[in-house]
Amino acid sequence: MIIRAIEPKDNLQIAKVIRDIFHELDAPKVGTAYADPILDTLFEVYQEERSVYYIVEKDGEVVGGCGIAPLENEAAHICELQKMYFSPAIRGTGFAKQIIEKCLDFAKENDFTLCYLETLAFMKAAQKLYVNLGFESIDAPLGNTGHNSCEVWMTKKI
Repeated sequence: MIIRAIEPKDNLQIAKVIRDIFHELDAPKVGTAYADPILDTLFEVYQEERSVYYIVEKDGEVVGGCGIAPLENEAAHICELQKMYFSPAIRGTGFAKQIIEKCLDFAKENDFTLCYLETLAFMKAAQKLYVNLGFESIDAPLGNTGHNSCEVWMTKKI
């Protein structure tokens, strides 16, 4: 398996991975990444300045990904860890930690000093990973992500 930057050919595969996970977990479809109008065009979205999306590829197939970008409607020093989803086949392999660290390195190189994320309350394994990587819970959301179904908000100083 490899971690690499997203390419145009990855758009449909990563969108399917993300949507499949929402179905698998019976997660809310409204007010989450599932409903994002940009979900089918992640390559194009992450061409913006100070943004990157990494793909995990296994045998030529996209099996997960995670991105980082400026947090919408927030100060320029705040970024957001975005759309971290992995197919069941690679969960528990350490790729989530690797991809988050790669995103945080990118954030540091691009002069961000605070990283924000939001997730669903029942996604306990992801929250445990975030805490292990130094993220701390906060009491209210930041920015304007449109993900009003997410009940857990966290930040990490970079």
